[in-house]
Amino acid sequence: MLDTLHAGLGWPVAGTLLAFSFAGSFITVAFGIGGGAIMLAVLATLLPAAAIIPVHGLVQLGSNVGRAAIMVKHMRLDLLGSFTVGALIGIILGGSFVVQLQAGWIQIGVGLFILWSILARPPAFLRRSGLVTGAFSSFLTMFFGGTGPFVATYVKAQNLERHAHVASHAMLMTMQHLLKTLAFGFLGFAFSTWAGLIALLIAFGVLGTLTGRLVLARIDEQRFKFALNAILAVLAIRLIYAGGSELIFGGPTPSG
Repeated sequence: MLDTLHAGLGWPVAGTLLAFSFAGSFITVAFGIGGGAIMLAVLATLLPAAAIIPVHGLVQLGSNVGRAAIMVKHMRLDLLGSFTVGALIGIILGGSFVVQLQAGWIQIGVGLFILWSILARPPAFLRRSGLVTGAFSSFLTMFFGGTGPFVATYVKAQNLERHAHVASHAMLMTMQHLLKTLAFGFLGFAFSTWAGLIALLIAFGVLGTLTGRLVLARIDEQRFKFALNAILAVLAIRLIYAGGSELIFGGPTPSG
């Protein structure tokens, strides 16, 4: 019975994932940045390539649902309609391509996406339209997972006060991850195999969130960002190397 909770990965790997789920949520709340990217990088390092994006999406769905529920009274519901239409378009288009990718390409793509998130900023055009932001970010999330910064660019452009910003971002990300989870279920991903581990990851993420709220960040922000980016860069390079090795030496391995 307990073995189903680690989804066949073994308790050392599952324990590592749980620790990073806690740490990722703690970092996001205590320091305001970085937790989601770390969680994506660790999942991409330890999970089979075909499971990275679906599992990450469902874990993030749980995390954002919790955040949205706590701050529901601050949501700007008028932002949801156009974003949802765009998200549906992007996920349908992305879903039609993602099943054709080999596992190695997914690892390389996630690695490059993490490096890009360290070195660049989301494009300015995402500030102008919820529909465009929903479509663009949701198309990318089917391949790379961590598109929260794209959505945050649009939310920031609305000039909301802090609580409304956090609540509205959680609302939009909840919708995106919900549609993504439904899409991967439709495409045949066996979520039931991972259900126990995903539930534990969400629970540890909630604990990290609650703990992070009790802690004031006392670390120098510049040093923290440098250390965080260095860790993410190492993990990203490892993913690119692993994906390249899979494509060159491992032969064709469909990700869907």
